Amino acid sequence: MPSSVLLEVPALADFNKAWAELTDWLSRLDREIKSQRVVVGDLDDINDMIIKQKAILQDLEQRRPQLDELITAAQNLKNKTSNQEARTIITDRIEKIQTQWDEVHGHLQSRRQQLHEMLKDSTQWLEAKREAEQVLEQAKAKLESWKEISYTVEALKKQNTELKQFSKEIRQWQINVDVANDMALKLLRDYSADDTRKVELITDNINATWAAINKRVGEREAALESALRMLQQFYLDLEKFLAWLTEAETTANVLQDATHKEKTLEDAKTVWELMKQWQELQAEIDAHTDIFHNLDENGQKILRSLEGSEDAALLQKRLDNMNLRWSELRKKSLNIRSHLEASTDQWKRLHLSLQELLAWLQLKEDELKQQAPIGGDLPTVQKQNDIHRTFKRELKTKEPVIRSALETVRIFLAEQPVEGLEKLYPEPRELSPEERAHNVTKLLQRQADEVRTEWDKLNLQSADWQKKIDDALERLQGLQEAMDELDLKLRQAEVFKASWQPVGDLLIDSLQDHLEKVKVYRAEILPLKEKVHQVNDLAHRFAPSDIQLSQYNLSCVEDLNTRWKMLQVAIDERIRQLHEAHRDFGPTSQHFLTTSVQGPWERAISPNKVPYYINHETQTTCWDHPKMTELYQSLADLNNVRFSAYRTAMKLRRLQKALCLDLLSLSAACDALDQHNLKQNDQSMDILQIINCLTTIYHRLEQEHNNLVNVPLCVDMCLNWLLNVYDTGRTGRIRVLSFKTGVVSLCKAHLEDKYRYLFKQVASSTGFCDQRRLGLLLHDSIQIPRQLGEVASFGGSNIEPSVRSCFQFANNKPEIEAALFLDWMRLEPQSMVWLPVLHRVAAAETAKHQAKCNICKECPIIGFRYRSLKHFNYDICQSCFFSGRVAKGHKMHYPMVEYCTPTTSGEDVRDFAKVLKNKFRTKRYFAKHPRMGYLPVQTVLEGDNMETPASSPQLSHDDTHSRIEHYASRLAEMENTNGSYLNDSISPNESIDDEHLLIQHYCQSLNQESPLSQPRSPAQILISLESEERGELERILADLEEENRNLQAEYDRLKQQHDHKGLSPLPSPPEMMPVSPQSPRDAELIAEAKLLRQHKGRLEARMQILEDHNKQLESQLHRLRQLLEQPQADAKVNGTTLSSPSTSLQRSDSSQPMLLRVVGSQTSETMGEDELLSPPQDTSTGLEEVMEQLNNSFPSSRGHNVGSLFHMADDLGRAMETLVTVMTDDKVLE
Repeated sequence: MPSSVLLEVPALADFNKAWAELTDWLSRLDREIKSQRVVVGDLDDINDMIIKQKAILQDLEQRRPQLDELITAAQNLKNKTSNQEARTIITDRIEKIQTQWDEVHGHLQSRRQQLHEMLKDSTQWLEAKREAEQVLEQAKAKLESWKEISYTVEALKKQNTELKQFSKEIRQWQINVDVANDMALKLLRDYSADDTRKVELITDNINATWAAINKRVGEREAALESALRMLQQFYLDLEKFLAWLTEAETTANVLQDATHKEKTLEDAKTVWELMKQWQELQAEIDAHTDIFHNLDENGQKILRSLEGSEDAALLQKRLDNMNLRWSELRKKSLNIRSHLEASTDQWKRLHLSLQELLAWLQLKEDELKQQAPIGGDLPTVQKQNDIHRTFKRELKTKEPVIRSALETVRIFLAEQPVEGLEKLYPEPRELSPEERAHNVTKLLQRQADEVRTEWDKLNLQSADWQKKIDDALERLQGLQEAMDELDLKLRQAEVFKASWQPVGDLLIDSLQDHLEKVKVYRAEILPLKEKVHQVNDLAHRFAPSDIQLSQYNLSCVEDLNTRWKMLQVAIDERIRQLHEAHRDFGPTSQHFLTTSVQGPWERAISPNKVPYYINHETQTTCWDHPKMTELYQSLADLNNVRFSAYRTAMKLRRLQKALCLDLLSLSAACDALDQHNLKQNDQSMDILQIINCLTTIYHRLEQEHNNLVNVPLCVDMCLNWLLNVYDTGRTGRIRVLSFKTGVVSLCKAHLEDKYRYLFKQVASSTGFCDQRRLGLLLHDSIQIPRQLGEVASFGGSNIEPSVRSCFQFANNKPEIEAALFLDWMRLEPQSMVWLPVLHRVAAAETAKHQAKCNICKECPIIGFRYRSLKHFNYDICQSCFFSGRVAKGHKMHYPMVEYCTPTTSGEDVRDFAKVLKNKFRTKRYFAKHPRMGYLPVQTVLEGDNMETPASSPQLSHDDTHSRIEHYASRLAEMENTNGSYLNDSISPNESIDDEHLLIQHYCQSLNQESPLSQPRSPAQILISLESEERGELERILADLEEENRNLQAEYDRLKQQHDHKGLSPLPSPPEMMPVSPQSPRDAELIAEAKLLRQHKGRLEARMQILEDHNKQLESQLHRLRQLLEQPQADAKVNGTTLSSPSTSLQRSDSSQPMLLRVVGSQTSETMGEDELLSPPQDTSTGLEEVMEQLNNSFPSSRGHNVGSLFHMADDLGRAMETLVTVMTDDKVLE
């Protein structure tokens, strides 16, 4: 909005602020609605979201009056202003916010309706899913109940009937699965913006299980049909095979008879024909070999099905008969061949037959060796087992041939005489007949032995190989079953893991529940670790020398281990993420405070949980909240209030309102403190504890004052202020007592109730408080004005004088009770006077006095009213009084009375009497009898920084004035340090050392039994540091001397310029008139003179501070001597008993003109940045008197050096007096 419009219509600023706040809130609410996702199909999650949506809707409706008030305010503004641009802007903004409100309300209603529909659809889907899972379980149970296929007609018909019935049920159950799928598709289609992974996973599992069931049913149906066909065909094939067997046996018998006839074998043609017939017979036998084996195998299956029945015995008999006849047929065929082959050169045929058998045996041995090694996976070994079964079948088929050949050789060798062998053996003639016969016998015998040996060896190798295969099958089946079981468990675990939502999508309130679920899940899958070890152990048992696992099995084992490790890593990572999210976003986190700042600012957290703030626009960081920085800058406007107590109180009142602590009752604060068990005041609180307690406080305030409290902003601002006050070093911890003191001091309660509560915190169980405990309380209390830069006006940060004052008020008792403490606090001691003034400032805010200000003519007077007790009917408003304005005829030192509430008739009469009495008193009486509005305490002034810092308290050294002020502050802080000064090079971001340790040591020293055993008091420390203090004063005086030279040079330059222009000598101050536009040079001279006069005032004030400080040192030295000279018998007396009260006046600005409702007369004029209680010093004494006092304060042992320094200071004073006399005048200043 243009600034010109804001200036013309000031009320628009409040309207804009309210409009911006409501718009931002609606934007955040809309983003929150859009970002909220639920798990589709999870009724609990959906119900929780519906409840939250209802709460959001109620919150929106509760803010409806705020919108109505804004619209009403806008209409009033439009009616009051005639600025067309302002009216247009107001109308546009109201239309925008109404549209935004309607959109948010529409989104909320739409989302709420969608959630109700989702709840309904999810309920239906869950019901359909439950029914589908029930039918799946029934189907699985049916599949598991299936028996092995029986090879009987009745059993096959029964199993087929059961299968058909089950298939019918499957078709009916398909409807349930289809309904579940349709409902799942509807959820996936309609609610795709939410989390649908649960629905997808469950639907996929149901469909996969259903597909597997249908596949099993199809396979069962095919197996039953095949078994039935086999059973029907078996008996036909058996009868057909037996018929052929009968024909083959007849043919074999005929051939056998023909071969045994006499002289048949001598006819070659007949032998050839018989051999041809045998070959045809053997071809038919070979062709029916597979048929025989199939019939035998199928017959064995049918026998197992018919076990125990008469049909089984009959079938067994028929099978045995078939096997016997088959064997006999083969033997007859071999005998026929042998007999036919024996007709010519029989020994050669036997030799060739044995050679063929040896070659076949060698071939089979090589084939058996090629089957090695054992496969590394179950399918390979099963295939090897099938191959070896075929191999053994071939051995079984070849066995009769080998047995027959060996028997033929044996018979041949036994029947043939030696002469026959001689004819058969074609050896050279030179060998004798005996030798030839022996060679033939030896050759055939050797070959027969080799055949027998190789045959036995082959059978042993086959049996050993079969044993290895069986062992490998058993072990690999165990490994496969273990891997399948582990794979199933892992898949189930991975399905659950896949259902996890990203941590960023989880609701903050559900983080703890999710964390607990993951921990329970981790405990549930812990047994999987044993499964993994079992699989690994089984895999390691397969040694490379024995069985080398296949690459597939190794990959499976490695994959299972990897999945298990990944599952563990995922669970640990999930738990870590949930822990971090719960830590960063949970109830104990600071996440909700991120909304306390707006762009370009960002709230960040340091390692010790202390917040800091990043400005992305300037790329800078700072400890202070942006709003806190603005607040400090606004507090600087109050620096024109002359009286420090009121200035401090008004700053604290503005701070109190900004932190909304003016809404906090003492009882509510106590409840919050008790709720968080903050009872040990000596313990420290970390940042999270502070935030939790503040959050409890402000949530309660939000419930009571909904539109006034922004919880994140208030918590962050209050945390920022507490850290600025009690933890300037940002260590991240403050004491419980400090926290209570800060909160209770600014809460809404009666003043004495605050006093009682604070005293109770430091009192013992008996209700008494000693000096140490009181010192802790006062130390924490003085930190509040100290943070505002106002501590010098309230006695400084050294609380020893205040403690001493309180116990002197109690007649130096070792302990005081609450009543004495309250009586002392009613006197408003200087260190605590800001607190009652704060209450009066708060009370005066709404006060309206029916009187007229005699200076600014304001009527009625709002706020404080100051009535003169010297003149009749003379009133001043708080603005004029705080700024030091007076009317003609009234002096600032005249007595006045303060009213923070409208006056009564009795008070009017009383004041009239006082005015009448004061009419007869002289000015000298008022000057000699000033009245103080507080109880003064002896202390050492610190540098009085009267301006509120723009950020956390910092030290600046930009010019000489600031350096002098810094030096004065350092002189006072010597009492609170261990002899070390703050370095001049302290950076603005560094903070002053915490004084808690010093206060603790000091308070402990107050209760020591013997003064001689006390730790070093501030006075003793100052004695030991006297040489350092001298050096510090010498440096200050050196700076003053340098300033003197600069002023003298400037004066000479101005005088020369004046003389060079040939002007008349400078007139005396009364003759100075306001400069005209024709004399710009004269205007410059007057301005410079004004600055020099102000500078002189500052220097005089600083020298006065040094004088007071020196007096304080002397007083403390005197007190120390008294302590050292005290007799030993009085060792048990309290350490402050012998200290005499100080009556010296403070030279700082007046903390409070009078006691409550009474204003003293010492409201003197300001001198530079300092406000002095005493009447203004005569400038004729000036620096000479200050130098003389300083010179007398130091021991004479300082010698010539100190005298020289004082001499130079005198020169400075004289030079400044001369310059001021020539160039300054009150009229010129006006």
